[in-house]
Amino acid sequence: MGFFRSHKPLLSSVNRVRILMLGPVGAGKSSFFNSINSIFMGYVTSKAMSGSAKSSVTTQFRMYPVKDGHERKPLPFVLCDTMGLEEQSGAGLDIKDISSILQGHIPDRYRFNPVTPFQPDEQKSSRPASLLEKIHCVVYVIDATKISLMSEKLEEKLTSVRCLINSLAIPQMVVMTKVDEACPHVQKDLQNVYASSYTKMKVQEVSSRLGVPVSCVLPVKNYSQEIELDLNCDVLLLSALHQMLRLADDYLDDVDSF
Repeated sequence: MGFFRSHKPLLSSVNRVRILMLGPVGAGKSSFFNSINSIFMGYVTSKAMSGSAKSSVTTQFRMYPVKDGHERKPLPFVLCDTMGLEEQSGAGLDIKDISSILQGHIPDRYRFNPVTPFQPDEQKSSRPASLLEKIHCVVYVIDATKISLMSEKLEEKLTSVRCLINSLAIPQMVVMTKVDEACPHVQKDLQNVYASSYTKMKVQEVSSRLGVPVSCVLPVKNYSQEIELDLNCDVLLLSALHQMLRLADDYLDDVDSF
């Protein structure tokens, strides 16, 4: 936690890196923010609306800064939450909206319309967004219990999203949620996560399906039913967040070298 409290993004013009969370409906994007927020608040919180439903619980684009405990000092990152991806066209988050988010055009609390993508204000869109407003790292949030059930259409949509993000040279990684539900040994003891052959198989499957290196697929367990924090849970969540900040710094370093 000390690392996050003292960390400063690589460029002085960016005081907080922006991390965009993408993924299918119900994978745990909002719950991931709630879990990170809980660690720094010192108790389990549920600031972002989360839950399970057939369609996305999140309908707005939200930028969630995380503050450190009761002193409320802002930490050097913002987690950006979005509507879930769905396999049907005209449902869930539109790829054109993702492009607008990546380039810093969509404001906080913008309500998504799956039928009509975001239309930027002509005056604002004439000026390019600053580096501060753009996305510096993209995180796919994938449910470990559902990766094998992912439809071909959703996989194709994720491939299109990945190609778009690649074209902008933004680093990408995966947070694989619900690892405790996927493997009984991990459910029994979260410390077994890296010793579990089943979890390792799931990590490799996610890597193969999304085209992300195995080293960039990190298993986590979000807080969902708990009322108290758990150290083993926190370690996995903070390890994933640490990697996100490293990737964001890589991106800023790359931008700075031009």
